[in-house]
Amino acid sequence: MNVIAQATALVGGAMVLLRRMGAPRTQAMGAQPTIPEAKKQGIMTLKMPTAKGWAPGQKPMAAAGLKVNAFATNLLHPRWIEVLPNGDVLVAEALQEADPPKTLMDHAMQATMRRARALGVSANRITLWRDPDGDGVAEVREVFVENQRQPFGMALVGDTFYVGNTDGIAAFPYTTGATRLTGPGQKLVSFKPGGHWTRSLIASPDQRKIYAGVGSLSNIGDSGMEAEEGRAAIWELDIATGQSRIFASGLRNAVGTAWEPTTGALWTVVNERDGLGDETPPDYLTSVQDGGFYGWPYSYWGKTVDDRVPQDAALVASAITPDYALGGHTASLGLCWMPAGTLPGFGEGMVIGQHGSWNRSTLSGYKLIFVPFDNGRPAGPPRDILWGFLSEDEKTSYGRPVGVKVGPDQRSLLMADDVGDVIWRVTAA
Repeated sequence: MNVIAQATALVGGAMVLLRRMGAPRTQAMGAQPTIPEAKKQGIMTLKMPTAKGWAPGQKPMAAAGLKVNAFATNLLHPRWIEVLPNGDVLVAEALQEADPPKTLMDHAMQATMRRARALGVSANRITLWRDPDGDGVAEVREVFVENQRQPFGMALVGDTFYVGNTDGIAAFPYTTGATRLTGPGQKLVSFKPGGHWTRSLIASPDQRKIYAGVGSLSNIGDSGMEAEEGRAAIWELDIATGQSRIFASGLRNAVGTAWEPTTGALWTVVNERDGLGDETPPDYLTSVQDGGFYGWPYSYWGKTVDDRVPQDAALVASAITPDYALGGHTASLGLCWMPAGTLPGFGEGMVIGQHGSWNRSTLSGYKLIFVPFDNGRPAGPPRDILWGFLSEDEKTSYGRPVGVKVGPDQRSLLMADDVGDVIWRVTAA
């Protein structure tokens, strides 16, 4: 850490201690969360544990009735998972790359992120993992595709495989059972790279469209809204025509997406803005309406105005209140629908990989949770599936949850851990 970053981090550490004394006692969670009044942070709260990884034999803690084992190891920052119909498991390995720092806060943030293994050289590949003997541990590893630009989301439609790179959606021909994609890939949609770089993908149930999450460039439109054009949105690609459009907007950083089978609605998890307090505003899980606007950057949790931003009254008036708060700065990234019967003791609902906070005086997230659903809606408080990724003193992270998928056997969950460099598998004990 250079002198400028060190000095800024020291000031930030002092601010963390002061803000922790006045931090909210409970998290803003559920359909009707209690969200504290915003407190603008002149110096952003910056607190992130040092990445350590797992010691031999160490692993996350699992809920009663469940067990966890390493399905795949020795990856390089695994972020996202896709399970193919033949049972092959694909893992996108990518990492945020550093832009030139412009401010003292940028220097401190980058130094902190490197220490937390959240910034560096990206592997830019997707690997394939296969478990021929069905023992829950992959024996075969292949490079499925490489030399991509921060690949993240993946989707298979027919004989075409789609990759969500930070600069757009690429399409490759695919043959069932293939262990490697061939050809350079055809770019179908272009996105602006930088900022929130992940590009999740999900195909529609009828296999006619693909939806992609594209996060904002900045926290609250700091470089002006022209720089945010086409961002903070979920895009829709019509496969047959090649036409694309913004499906929903005002979503600061919509990452994981999933279909809820009862209503057929698309759901997503969104990372909200920083700099207003430990629980203000909360990250959230919400259904996504065609043409819907969800507030960013002008307002949060519906129509609560963020007066740090030049306002657009008409857009604020149209802002949709999200369905379910997940607590402030949990960095909820991974999302999948889990049918009833997948894990004992858990019914149907959404599983969420919470990567964990940095803009809080007391850390949050760092676990895999389950939100139960009934008749297409969240129905009760969240339950922990995996935890123990963070040391009790909050100084060390052994792992950080990201993408999550139901396993090929339909009786397990697979979760990417980008600090532990492992894919964890959760099953009945």
